Amino acid sequence: MDAAAVAAWLREFARLIAENKELLTELDSAIGDADHGTNMDRGMTAVLTALDGAAGTPGALLKRTGMTLVSTVGGASGPLYGTAFLRMATAAGDADSLDAEGFAKVLRAGLDGVVARGKAEIGDKTMIDALTPAVDALDAALADGQPLGEALRAAVRGAEQGREATIPLVARKGRASYLGERSAGHQDPGATSVTMLVAAAAKALGA
Repeated sequence: MDAAAVAAWLREFARLIAENKELLTELDSAIGDADHGTNMDRGMTAVLTALDGAAGTPGALLKRTGMTLVSTVGGASGPLYGTAFLRMATAAGDADSLDAEGFAKVLRAGLDGVVARGKAEIGDKTMIDALTPAVDALDAALADGQPLGEALRAAVRGAEQGREATIPLVARKGRASYLGERSAGHQDPGATSVTMLVAAAAKALGA
């Protein structure tokens, strides 16, 4: 996948965020600051502007995306998503294109960046709960010889299962952790938006 393919992924992610902005805000209103949808939509709208007419390598587009999100998205989402994309950019390096294994490496680097930045782990009721099983499923499917499209669909299923698994959890990180036991019974908004990120990859890159 070249820079155009990466741009298509990011545009599809922006579309999904815009389409589900109210859902993300509703989820966040239950256990957060009720701004996840608004913040992410503002950030991805800015990313679209930054990508308009942009050329270069996949790494260059990912870096521009990360820097844009850090500067435009409030709350915890900006630093976390921004760090994810900046780590992805570093993993992509100066390559003109990425193969399936290269993209999996990029996504894994993004996950590692979020973990390092947020200090969260599986079970803390964060975006990590969806992103980790997605990246693991992608790696496993590729190792099993599946083509990228099928591997990305497996990643989506992993993300969806992780997202649903956040519902009964008691939050241990972020704003939701202030609610203690009252955070149980609510789907995590970060896990929801990161599932959209993986779904966008499957649609844009999985042909």
